[in-house]
Amino acid sequence: MRIPQHVAIIMDGNGRWAKKRGLPRIKGHQRGAKVLHNTVKWSLEMGIKYLTAFSFSTENWKRPKEEVEFLMDLFVQMIDREMELLRKERVRVRILGRKEGLSEKVLKKWQEVEEKTKEFDRMTLVIAFNYGGRREILDAVESILKDVSQGKKIELTEETFRQYLYLPDVPDPDLIIRTSGEMRLSNFLLWQSAYSELYFFKKPWPDFTKKDFLRAIESYSKRERRFGGLING
Repeated sequence: MRIPQHVAIIMDGNGRWAKKRGLPRIKGHQRGAKVLHNTVKWSLEMGIKYLTAFSFSTENWKRPKEEVEFLMDLFVQMIDREMELLRKERVRVRILGRKEGLSEKVLKKWQEVEEKTKEFDRMTLVIAFNYGGRREILDAVESILKDVSQGKKIELTEETFRQYLYLPDVPDPDLIIRTSGEMRLSNFLLWQSAYSELYFFKKPWPDFTKKDFLRAIESYSKRERRFGGLING
């Protein structure tokens, strides 16, 4: 079976999962965090080199204050809780997103986990946090304009533009998985997903299983990726 180098996941449906069970939304987020832990282990077993998880979007600030505060705390708690696994399995963590608007506690944990895992090379776990695809592109454009205004000569190509993205050295996702029945990218990796294969599940993220993950990988392995060209000429 052909294994993708980079799998990205839109972990959707935590709140709806909880609501369906008469539970507060935070219970769905807690369950979702456990599923992400399992997905990291499944990815390691399969030899996937990059796993990106869409954890908190720039649009999520619109949610109730209590839920936003919980998600911020959950980010910090998850880093602390998963550090043993990260060390044991040599998983590097990188955060994809904007630092503006985040608390000192979150920023400190962001810096800490990237520093402590920077030498690990078995797999890279990218956590998209305070991230929006359109904002990333606008930030890249602003950086290019700033460099040009300071006299830097730039030949604008796709590769040049890529160097201004948040994590330019992380390869584009081969496969993007989204749960909970929605069939859209929702402002996730808009530049990087140009040729990504997509796989959608109806079930919410807290119900995502290893069998589901394998099903998505198997579907990917059967697809022909032409990148706008032709197979065998």
